[in-house]
Amino acid sequence: MLFAKSLRGAVSCLAIAAALSAVTAAAPTAAGAETPVKEVKIGVLTDMSSIYSDLVGPGSVLAAQMAIDDFTAAEKPGFKISLVSADHTSKADVASSIARKWIDEQGVNVLTDVAGASVTLAVSNIGAEKNTLVLATASGQNSLSGEDCKPTTLHWSYNTRAVAATTAKAVTMDGAKTWYFVTADYAGGRSLEEDATKGVLAAGGTVLGSVKHPFNNNDFSSQILMGQSSGAKAIGFGNSGPDTINAVKQANEYGLNGSVALTPLLPMITDIDAMGLPMAKGMYVTESFYWDLNDQTRAWSKRFFDKRGKMPTMVQAGLYSAVNHYLKAVKAANSTDTAPVLKAMKETTISDAVTKPSHLRADNIVLRDMYLFKVKAPSESKQPWDYYTLLKTIPGEEAFAPLSESKCPLVKK
Repeated sequence: MLFAKSLRGAVSCLAIAAALSAVTAAAPTAAGAETPVKEVKIGVLTDMSSIYSDLVGPGSVLAAQMAIDDFTAAEKPGFKISLVSADHTSKADVASSIARKWIDEQGVNVLTDVAGASVTLAVSNIGAEKNTLVLATASGQNSLSGEDCKPTTLHWSYNTRAVAATTAKAVTMDGAKTWYFVTADYAGGRSLEEDATKGVLAAGGTVLGSVKHPFNNNDFSSQILMGQSSGAKAIGFGNSGPDTINAVKQANEYGLNGSVALTPLLPMITDIDAMGLPMAKGMYVTESFYWDLNDQTRAWSKRFFDKRGKMPTMVQAGLYSAVNHYLKAVKAANSTDTAPVLKAMKETTISDAVTKPSHLRADNIVLRDMYLFKVKAPSESKQPWDYYTLLKTIPGEEAFAPLSESKCPLVKK
């Protein structure tokens, strides 16, 4: 009898212990995670060999590695971080194929860079389909955080309103009241022209006309002659990279520099370097980053320059910021799952060596300060890459459209 009671007690204790063990096994090891993070895979999907390779390309891969190194040194994570990269050659179908393979076969947790309007939109759709985060650090089309916004795509470095409208307004207020646009015939180019037009009109100017050109164009003579014959005091170039450089150089060959305000709407510092200060002097430029802004940007950019031989573009700096912030969120969430990581990214202020305190808005765009610069004359430049004079810091609330105007389905009206 005593033995039976003891046996029943022992069985009861074993059952309780087993139940407790089952509960413990089923409980998450940390908030939002079934098991601790063991590895994070970051994919830099960039243009290594086509039109945008100087703006992104190897420099974007370097920026991502710098973010990984800095995060590892500061945060000492208990997980491994792997970096993969590939060349999408500025083709949406190539980018889509790589993105699917990375996610489905290699377990890549986050995609970044994705330069080029068509590439970005294609990869953004795949990210939504696969519930994988896309850090769009090198794309500016407004629709990315507007009508084409996706819950898994974060619009990081700039948009065309923030750069083109700001620059066009400044040039118009400086006296160039009539405009003609030479615009790349794709989504990003059209977006640049549309936003620049808003800036021109806001400053009391008028647009006399515009002409489109094909992507990766070599001969701008007909477009430039049309702009010249319009009598416009400013010609806005709604393109980027080599298209911008070639258009400005050919406009100079036609003798327009000085008589007309040649105004690239999305130039980056590598474009200015390629043009040279004698050609680019006096241009207005709006960017989200410049290497010589402060001690932090100078120190970070020197590290980048020592390895790359060029100063970073705003989108390469943006990629560093995005990867750094993503990794912080992974550590905070103790998960690579999209929902908890995205939650942590939105709840945490973005602040690092290249970004003043900013935050992700409801439409998934980073609300950040923008900077209006004027390109220096050769006599004003004191060292290599000393190209800009800061005219104005534009708060994010002024540079970007208000949420009340957003077409993003994520924004609650």
